[in-house]
Amino acid sequence: MEDQRNGAGNDDDLKQYLIPTRYIDCDHPDIRAFAADIVEGAETERDKAVKLYYAARDEVRYDPYAFGFSGETFKGSNVLAERKAFCVPKAILLTTLCRAQGIPARLGFADVRNHLASDNLIKMMQTDVFAFHGYSEIYLEGKWVKATPAFNREMCERFNVLPLEFDGLEDSVFHPFDGEGQQHMEYLKEHGHFSDFPPEGLVTSYQEHYPHFFDGVGADMMLSKIRL
Repeated sequence: MEDQRNGAGNDDDLKQYLIPTRYIDCDHPDIRAFAADIVEGAETERDKAVKLYYAARDEVRYDPYAFGFSGETFKGSNVLAERKAFCVPKAILLTTLCRAQGIPARLGFADVRNHLASDNLIKMMQTDVFAFHGYSEIYLEGKWVKATPAFNREMCERFNVLPLEFDGLEDSVFHPFDGEGQQHMEYLKEHGHFSDFPPEGLVTSYQEHYPHFFDGVGADMMLSKIRL
């Protein structure tokens, strides 16, 4: 599942980033219809990817409390139906939409420190580290480009956070500072690139950073709930 080859670009390499998977259900009729509607009028793959990015960013509200250990939580079509999700499902949705339009896309994960996390969120997580934060990588014009659709524009405006833009040419990753110059997001560790969502990686990372999530629930049980 994992592919660390950033330069992968021949037809054989790219095929795995175009097909439906357990979580990236790009063949789902709702996904295909939504993606087709969003890209209407776009002429190039880059134009299409940009439109899909903004749809995933703004039409699905970022909600760190919409958090669950059900496999459906991480399925692209379910994210579209729910219209609210945290960063990992939103990245899965963007990846799913791109594949529905024949654009190679994969998932990436990193640990980040949110210096502006709310008190309520820190209380829930017991840390300001967002472990296994999800983003998409989209293959456009011969290279992989990172796209981070987590924070919708409305939320950014409410908290004075600069919304992430995406042009299909340059990586779109979290800003290190907010609109007032305060330190915002700090990337700590990259976990690699994946052709499908890896539940084992998420559970292992959460065990390390959020052991209280597993009170009374073993990792094996958690995995069994996530696996489709």
